[in-house]
Amino acid sequence: MNNRANDVTPESLLADEQQSEQAANRSYAAQVLREAFTQWGARLGFFWIALLATVAVLAPFLANSHPLLLSEGSVISSPMLRHMTTGDVTLLTIFFTVIVLSFISVRFYQKVIALFAIGTTTVIVAFVLLSPPQLTVYDQYRIKQAAGAYDWVIHAPIPYSPKDYIRDAGDTGLEAPLQSSGTTERTHWLGTEENGSDVLSRMIHASRIALGIGFIATGIALLIGVVIGGLMGFFSGVVDMIGMRLVEIFEAVPTLFLLLTFVAFFDRSLYAMMVIIGVTSWPGYARFVRAEFLRLRQQEFVQAATACGLPLRSILFRHMLPNGIAPILVAASFGVASAILAEATLSFLGLGLVDDPSWGQMLNQAVQSSTFNWWMALFPGGAIFLTVFAYNLMGEALRDAIDPNLKKSAG
Repeated sequence: MNNRANDVTPESLLADEQQSEQAANRSYAAQVLREAFTQWGARLGFFWIALLATVAVLAPFLANSHPLLLSEGSVISSPMLRHMTTGDVTLLTIFFTVIVLSFISVRFYQKVIALFAIGTTTVIVAFVLLSPPQLTVYDQYRIKQAAGAYDWVIHAPIPYSPKDYIRDAGDTGLEAPLQSSGTTERTHWLGTEENGSDVLSRMIHASRIALGIGFIATGIALLIGVVIGGLMGFFSGVVDMIGMRLVEIFEAVPTLFLLLTFVAFFDRSLYAMMVIIGVTSWPGYARFVRAEFLRLRQQEFVQAATACGLPLRSILFRHMLPNGIAPILVAASFGVASAILAEATLSFLGLGLVDDPSWGQMLNQAVQSSTFNWWMALFPGGAIFLTVFAYNLMGEALRDAIDPNLKKSAG
């Protein structure tokens, strides 16, 4: 007993006190996230999404017909960097900014503001400074390399761009994995699609569309839903009644049929799809936020903030939202999966993007010809399944973390 008493030092008591203070200051949403990701399902889902995001961001370095580096006449150049677009540079900047911000101890809203500022600045600077060639000839590098024009060449791990149809190899088309019928020796690990382009390259670049439409469409829906739902829950009364009528109107709009109508009469734009999915998906988030804010507005800390005369935006988004966002995270995880499925459905029906690679578009090619092309069904279909399944795993874990009945039964 005396030894245990002697082990208690002022330093250990101070450390315990600091840990208790940090736990007390941690918001409800942070506690839910911490508890949810103790489950193996949420960890597996997060690992797959993180891996997919990394592959999407590094796509130009992983699958590209433009060599990473080459030496021609003792002059070293990088065709890959010369063909980088504004989107490529912006994704790389945002990706590494998120990694850096994850190690900085500042408030979440400060991280969001910093990320938005850095992303916006990158887009403007890249748009002004970058001017990639409009006409791209992928065959030139292979022809020159075969003729011995280069001193040395460093290619990407998959030396094919998603729109490289390999015309220099002769008549190309659908080819099974590790099978080539062209005049030049080449390896396609996942085969080729109907135009002769590499399936693995198109799948890597298609992950950008899948994740982009999921995150951006859900982000638009979250922004609208949080603002409208927060106002309804905080003010109630007439504001709540008008807001609920607006929610019911938008809930009656069928998202998929609206998308089908839009692509039938207008241009097939990825950004238009994101906006339509986001604008028609916010009512669910608004209902969650409204219910949480109706509960939170009776709490003492909200009443104290109101009595102190804090501005409305501070009360809603700095004090109430962090403690009521946990149920919204559950809906957001399922919302991202729904947006990915909506885009894949349109592409599978032939109403998606025209030239850009898409998992649903490749899945459609599995049944287009007279024979069943199994590789065009297995790999894109597997990617869609794993991505949607990963979001569902994280959503289930978050729902379990905020459900008090499940906690009681588990205890």
